[in-house]
Amino acid sequence: DYSMELIRHVESHPFAPADKIEDICREALAIQTDALCGRLSKIGSKAILGISGGLDSTLALIVTALAFDRLSMNGSVPQWSRKNIIGVTMPGFGTTSRTRGNAWDLMEALGITCREIPIGAAVQQHFKDIGHDPAIQDATYENSQARERTQILMDVANQTGGIVVGTGDLSELALGWATYNGDHMSMYGVNAGIPKTLV
Repeated sequence: DYSMELIRHVESHPFAPADKIEDICREALAIQTDALCGRLSKIGSKAILGISGGLDSTLALIVTALAFDRLSMNGSVPQWSRKNIIGVTMPGFGTTSRTRGNAWDLMEALGITCREIPIGAAVQQHFKDIGHDPAIQDATYENSQARERTQILMDVANQTGGIVVGTGDLSELALGWATYNGDHMSMYGVNAGIPKTLV
């Protein structure tokens, strides 16, 4: 019987109790930054991120900037300049001026290398290739955009000698709320241990 009343309180933000939020966030950010520093220091590469203007990519970019700053302080090596973080915004069919503006504002504020690669024409060509009517806004319509963005990020990483830092969070990955062979893929998923309610 699904009409039963709950008899106990269920915390809406179980990973971030209000009285401990600041400490939890600082610790999570430190763990993310330490882990990314470890990976980057071993491979010495640039970092490429897809920046949407949303919460997940914002957190991933902040962590990446902190990691580069820490690596730079440890050896003052030019390769750890924030300019070796490449943020790519990829406007598609549902991109609004607000999210596009947020993405650009964030990238410019953090002093990284900014790129914009629109995906509309490539996805339209893909629809023609597979015989999909773009008026049918189903899973094919949505997932084609996510897969095109992932292809771009992977290719930019190859082009620049970098790795794709993933932006997907734990809730998306655990629930399957990510496009298979799309935004669930990266070379290092820096948010993979952070649930959405904590992001």
